[in-house]
Amino acid sequence: MFRNLKAICVLAIIFIFFHRKIDCQYAYIDHNQQTNASVFVQKSRGIEETFDSLGDTYLKQSRPLDRGPYFDTSATKNVTSLVGKTAHLNCRIKNLGNKTVSWIRHRDLHLLTVGESTYTSDQRFTSIYNKLSGDWSLQIKFPQIRDSGVYECQVSTTPPVGYTMVFSVVEPITSIPGGPELYIDMGSTVNLTCIVKHLPDPPLTVHWTHNNEEINYDSPRGGVSVITEKGDITTSYLLIQRARISDSGRYACLPSNANSKTVNVHVLNGEHPAAVQRAGYSVNYCSNFIVVLIMCRIIYIID
Repeated sequence: MFRNLKAICVLAIIFIFFHRKIDCQYAYIDHNQQTNASVFVQKSRGIEETFDSLGDTYLKQSRPLDRGPYFDTSATKNVTSLVGKTAHLNCRIKNLGNKTVSWIRHRDLHLLTVGESTYTSDQRFTSIYNKLSGDWSLQIKFPQIRDSGVYECQVSTTPPVGYTMVFSVVEPITSIPGGPELYIDMGSTVNLTCIVKHLPDPPLTVHWTHNNEEINYDSPRGGVSVITEKGDITTSYLLIQRARISDSGRYACLPSNANSKTVNVHVLNGEHPAAVQRAGYSVNYCSNFIVVLIMCRIIYIID
């Protein structure tokens, strides 16, 4: 019986020993897991803090700078207009906020507009605001040569900032080189060149006249043609082959959207231009002398 009790005691001791060992192992495992979990949490927090730091940096970098109003300098600084044709000086402003836009003429430092109100007695000047594009335009109706000069688009910051533009008003110019008197030898080719520039658009047509009659290029005379090259500068060439005495006279170039220009053509039959001029002077002198003689005769008869 004692042997049985001893065996039971030994078994109990062995059971208790192994049970404690298992608990210790589990406790050790739990401790390691907690340690690893703690390390993981610390690492996770470090990563989160790193991402938070990077996020703050990104937000700071991506946040737009508050630089205040500034001008879009891609707009042209040189504007050219035709006399009498409405012109626009365009000023594009970013981040305007609650600031005011004014237009100033540099020639006399005259304040033309403030906002959309006109501050000059010259009602040809108007300020126009485009809400979609943010553009402020100075409209000038019926511009004249005297309106040419420097204009400034100014924003009411402290100090004010401005964007200047050069405005040029031009008149169409029609010219015939070599005029107003041209001398051509009989049998040669008459080449009249008409140059038209400073036009907003090329002329639709350029007509030529001879002694106030439009030239017929299909006339029986033949040998008459015209070549017109259109562009920023339009050039029209009138060609008359085998010039005759009857081709002498007054020629006019008439662009459809510009002033006309005339030239006198003299076809010479072996004469020298100076001789032609002297002959013309002699005829005029004789005519005037005859008129004076007639007047004197009439006065003598009356007396």
